Amino acid sequence: MRAVFPFSAIVGQDDMKRALLIAAVDPGIGGVMVFGDRGTGKSTAVRALAALLPQMRATKGCVYHCDPDADAGACTDDCPSRAAKGAVKTELLPTPVVDLPLGATEDRVVGALDLEQALTRGEKRFEPGLLAKAHRGFLYIDEVNLLEDHLVDLLLDVAASGENVVEREGLSVRHPARFVLIGSGNPEEGELRPQLLDRFGLSVDVKTPTVLADRVAVVRQRDAFDRDPKVFVSAWTKKDGEVRERIVKARASRGDVSLPDEVVECASALCMKIGSDGLRGELTLIRAARAAAALEGAETVTTAHLRAVAIPSLQHRLRRNPLDDVGSAPRIERALAEMFDA
Repeated sequence: MRAVFPFSAIVGQDDMKRALLIAAVDPGIGGVMVFGDRGTGKSTAVRALAALLPQMRATKGCVYHCDPDADAGACTDDCPSRAAKGAVKTELLPTPVVDLPLGATEDRVVGALDLEQALTRGEKRFEPGLLAKAHRGFLYIDEVNLLEDHLVDLLLDVAASGENVVEREGLSVRHPARFVLIGSGNPEEGELRPQLLDRFGLSVDVKTPTVLADRVAVVRQRDAFDRDPKVFVSAWTKKDGEVRERIVKARASRGDVSLPDEVVECASALCMKIGSDGLRGELTLIRAARAAAALEGAETVTTAHLRAVAIPSLQHRLRRNPLDDVGSAPRIERALAEMFDA
């Protein structure tokens, strides 16, 4: 098995790492979009997160690895949970992190007729696609801004409903497909469709380090990993284990973190101040703040948590103001300063 660069060993890029951890704690936030220059660790961080995630409990024998607590009995007809008369058998599986290649066909993504079964046995059998494999996990799309429009439309439908519906070649299949969407891309290579960008809960910008010490540290870490991956990974196992434990504890305690009225009022006031369309922005802001608080082990969401996640939660939801030459992030920072620093 190929060694994966440890999550804890990534130098800098704190905003990106925080956003990924928040999405791991609360998948309902809607995923993370990472914009940045080439070679800034975007793909490395996502694959490192995959190796860091705790195992999940799934229905044994289900090709969609459905949740025995939430999906049992509501999965597809051939799921073992439908036939089970007593307790459903379960197993522990790694949290899936599935890559969606830019050149993937529609059949590969949503699933299609199993041609081998059809030709050899004359049976119509559904062969699950990438969306099925990503259920309850993460779907990663590198260079997502270059994804073909028809695949973007598919992702929008599935992301909105949490189900993948296939009606073709005499097949009629409906299966659960709830996943955290992780995208990365270089803005210079093309913009992302607004409809898809809005589906990402958090958006972060990563840049090439400008501090000499940071650049040297990145080169040193990568060189050590390339020379002896096993030794390097072993040296960071303890720290990665600590981060994994934080994720597990935060998932368990997230529902118990209290949310004061004044924090909700601040979130709504901030969204009104910057002109965020709709209510999705402040709902994401609140969920992200609660997940950030749970990661810290806090019992209550504070305005400090709100400020920490405000930019990634809102910067991709703002309309461009032709009279304001600054970007979205500075506008949010200015609004935060006016609200809290005064």
